[in-house]
Amino acid sequence: MRKLFFGSLVLLSLLTFFLMWYFQFVQFKFGYFILGILVILLFIGIYDVNQKTHAILRNFPVLGHFRYLLEKISPEIQQYFIETNTDGKPFSRNLRSLVYRRAKNVNDTHPFGTQRDISGEDYIGLRHSIYAVHAHDEDPRVMIGNDSCKQPYPASIFNISAMSFGSLSSNAIKALNLGAKKGGFSHNTGEGGISNHHREGGDLVWQIGTGYFGCRDEYGKFSEEKFAEKANWPEVKMIEIKISQGAKPGHGGVLPGVKNTAEIAEIRGVVAGTTILSPPAHSAFTNATELLEFVSKLRELSSGKPVGFKLCIGRTEEFIAICKEMVTLNIYPDFITVDGAEGGTGAAPLEFSDSVGLPLEPALIFVRMTLEKFQIRSHIRIIASGKAISAFAILKNIALGADICNSARGFMFSIGCIQALRCNTNECPTGVATQRANLVGGLVITDKSERVYNFHKNTVHAVQELLGASGHTHTSQLSASDLVKGDEMIKLANRYLPDSVNTQV
Repeated sequence: MRKLFFGSLVLLSLLTFFLMWYFQFVQFKFGYFILGILVILLFIGIYDVNQKTHAILRNFPVLGHFRYLLEKISPEIQQYFIETNTDGKPFSRNLRSLVYRRAKNVNDTHPFGTQRDISGEDYIGLRHSIYAVHAHDEDPRVMIGNDSCKQPYPASIFNISAMSFGSLSSNAIKALNLGAKKGGFSHNTGEGGISNHHREGGDLVWQIGTGYFGCRDEYGKFSEEKFAEKANWPEVKMIEIKISQGAKPGHGGVLPGVKNTAEIAEIRGVVAGTTILSPPAHSAFTNATELLEFVSKLRELSSGKPVGFKLCIGRTEEFIAICKEMVTLNIYPDFITVDGAEGGTGAAPLEFSDSVGLPLEPALIFVRMTLEKFQIRSHIRIIASGKAISAFAILKNIALGADICNSARGFMFSIGCIQALRCNTNECPTGVATQRANLVGGLVITDKSERVYNFHKNTVHAVQELLGASGHTHTSQLSASDLVKGDEMIKLANRYLPDSVNTQV
């Protein structure tokens, strides 16, 4: 191929000289233009055959570059020209379009019937009632906070899940928080700490990760003084201890160095420009007893605000041990956020995203059944986190055991995310998941915050309509029996629950 390439260049050069002489079109400078292109191709070819990194370029000089060009734009080719309305991953075109329409407050109806294969084994639907009831307009609230909590929080059934400033841009964070303020729902900070961009008036759930960003000492350990200062800010309504997340359980967060600006580094208490890898586990606790004591400590330091923890279920016996210790110590978190293995993240090793953790549905059922076995379900609210962007997904999660739902990628779509799959490169074209100023500037805060509000409002209204179709008036009345194949999902979850859980303490 190399000989063919250079031979072709020689022949083309000779042909060009001949044409220039024969037609005398050198006066139009066209011949020089062609010769210039050939010279450029020659130098590219010489470079390609002499470099030692890419075998394709050595064997196919110049032409090999087209392979890398097509590979670079393959996600766009796949999304715009190949995938159907229902098979896109992680979210189909139909679901993304649903969010866009609701965020823009335009017609969100769907024509000509379903495009899903509802006869397949994966189909899960709602068992509607002949005696449907009129849908309520208001957002049903769920009070979070048990007897040990002095400042319970009336939460919406649909809230913004954890996304850090760093993973998301400043404009994205501001738009989300302003939307949450207008809609009266909560905004989880993610483990990157509370930035000024989070403080636009929306209710905050401050997530404390293994890196203790925003409340760490000079050695990276938890600082009670720094935590107490921020935890008592009025906009902070709840505290969430992040044990693990579904996209990378047991791995810890990742902030690429290209996203770690001076501003982000100051907020987190780290060195700017370096890739930040959160530890895989907490240093403030190492067992169930210490975890619950940490919950109690944070509740005290925050003047009695609701405190809970987030985890992706892995070893079920460890969660059972935590529940047993709750009864022993008489310490109960105010909430538990359950993340599924299908959860999202800006950056994670493929093996962790694809192969670690329980999916959300069996995990939710497992957590609910375990709390019920220990007779402590009444003390603890369950929050479902993972791919809940449609009204049915919210209703399904609540029917399986959750009290409320959080969504990250759904609200990302509402502010313009197009699923470009460039979150980990700092090249997000919509300005959502990047720190490049020229891209961030394209995200208009006032417009996108209104879309956040609209998406929440219209989705909650759709939940109420589905709830009415099922014959219920409040989400607390839902159960797995309201779902087609709900019994089968319970049987599936039972595989992860030991036949006899010892609830004696």
